[in-house]
Amino acid sequence: MRTITLTTDFGTRDGYVAAMKGVILSLNPGVTIVDVTHDVPPRAIQAGGFALMNAAPYFPRGTIHVVVVDPGVGGPRRPIALERDGQIFIGPDNGLLPLAAAQHGGGEAAWYVVHLTAQRYWRPYVSPTFHGRDVFAPVAAHLSLGVPITLLGTVIGDYVNASFPLPRADGRALAGEIVHIDHFGNCISNIAAEQVPAAASVWLGARLVSGVKRTYADGAPGEVMALIGSTGYLEIAVCEGDAARTLKAQVGDAVRVE
Repeated sequence: MRTITLTTDFGTRDGYVAAMKGVILSLNPGVTIVDVTHDVPPRAIQAGGFALMNAAPYFPRGTIHVVVVDPGVGGPRRPIALERDGQIFIGPDNGLLPLAAAQHGGGEAAWYVVHLTAQRYWRPYVSPTFHGRDVFAPVAAHLSLGVPITLLGTVIGDYVNASFPLPRADGRALAGEIVHIDHFGNCISNIAAEQVPAAASVWLGARLVSGVKRTYADGAPGEVMALIGSTGYLEIAVCEGDAARTLKAQVGDAVRVE
């Protein structure tokens, strides 16, 4: 028995996610399907990668991850599968899969990437606007039934690689940025826990956030605070509130640690 996860920007108002699940279950009725999220902002490739990047390491070897944030569907971008440390990621060749696999396993040298060209593992009719249903879902189902990744297409090395921006030294400070805003409005930066001194001062744009708390409950209601979140990165939060809304913060806004 294997597990297939689904991560998309489809939302749940329409039947798109259900159609993908129907395709998978028609081929393998016994497979376990886990929804990571379907609330990725539309066409937000980085957000989709971030969501799965923080979930994939907790799944067992053999898990198959279908991740579809695909603004170029039907265009020249390729459908691909990426195997890394015993897990397989399936989706469009737009940088999404390297982002999603970023924290799972060793470096890029350990990746095995295949351009999905074996159409016998697709649905008979492929809509140019719904590869999630007609290509990625059936490929995942066949993999869950034991089809090896080597039969799905041709190995490639020229896939689109993408990575989250890295913080940079700026004098005695470290300059980073917000890379994700979660459901609670917490603003997650690209500055890792080990890069944050114990007595750090944190700035979000021109606003000073004094000190680094241990948890959200360490602040007073409405207080703006910095802490190391469960992702292992520095984040800006508001105790019992929404930091993004309160501070009018967005992905890409500057974060500094001094």
